[in-house]
Amino acid sequence: MPVATPAQYRAMLDAAQKGGYAYPAINVTSLPTINGALRAFAEAKSDGIIQVSTGGGEFASGTSVKDAAFGAIVLAEAVHRLAEKYDVLIALHTDHCHPAKVEGFLKPLLQASRERIAAGKGPLFQSHMFDGSVVPLDENLKISKELLKECAELDIILEVEAGCVGGEEDGHDTSGLPHDKLYTTPEDMVEVYEALNPIGRFLFAATFGNVHGSYKPGAVKLKPSILRDGQKAVTDKYGADAEMDLVFHGGSGTSESDLRETLDYGVVKMNIDTDTQYAFTRPIVTHICQNIEGVLKIDHEVGDKKTYDPRSYLKKAELGLCERMKEACEDLLSAGKTIFGTV
Repeated sequence: MPVATPAQYRAMLDAAQKGGYAYPAINVTSLPTINGALRAFAEAKSDGIIQVSTGGGEFASGTSVKDAAFGAIVLAEAVHRLAEKYDVLIALHTDHCHPAKVEGFLKPLLQASRERIAAGKGPLFQSHMFDGSVVPLDENLKISKELLKECAELDIILEVEAGCVGGEEDGHDTSGLPHDKLYTTPEDMVEVYEALNPIGRFLFAATFGNVHGSYKPGAVKLKPSILRDGQKAVTDKYGADAEMDLVFHGGSGTSESDLRETLDYGVVKMNIDTDTQYAFTRPIVTHICQNIEGVLKIDHEVGDKKTYDPRSYLKKAELGLCERMKEACEDLLSAGKTIFGTV
């Protein structure tokens, strides 16, 4: 199945909202990470989201090019081709684009979708994230509205964020922010809904104490009730149909009870990055340690080509990522719920 059409993507989100589950959204940087994700979704019989960050796009473009938008296009085109081999729906998304990177990252990607649509194809990405949490909410929403208008014209969904996810990701560090900045208020959620709903469909990354990075269970203090209270503020004012599609960032170390509670409050997408980075790298380290004399040409020996061939350890890395992603599908209750073939 090729990448989901805009209509299929909307149906995916509707199904998750109605069914009380969420899609794992994995950040990819290479063909092995893409293939590991696709295999995981297929084996879990789960639809899913594959996404590219600015840093991931820059890496994929090559160390001498360092063009985030170009690399994101390369990865997205690869997903479009590779997804044809699997019987699940896959959506493409971009992660955390701050205001300073809109012109160099989001705008070229929207143009790429515009060109694909003119050629009779669907958009390159089904959704994009604008992270305006680094500026005041009024400025955030002003930019978000303009971007959503452009996205809506291309049948693309925009994800926005109000409040800041703590920690550090792709060079953006919010660890020094005041504690209250890590929590979105009900008033914020109403303001976001009122600003964006008249324009087009959007995803909202509300913050409730979530933090990017790797933490032991219990180290991150989440308040899922913030999502409940914010959704209630919106639906009390505008009716049950106004419930927003929410996104969970920074979920490493989250307890199962907190994770499942967020699903009750409208989370339909959860970003998975830190955990899959480790799941990808750990088998490589094991391979190197177990085959050190073959991988290295020690004491003028010739080594063992079979062990230093990148394919020997990247296959293991792909499988490691795949297994962790299947866990994510189980945790988020999306396993076995593909809507492939029904829409």
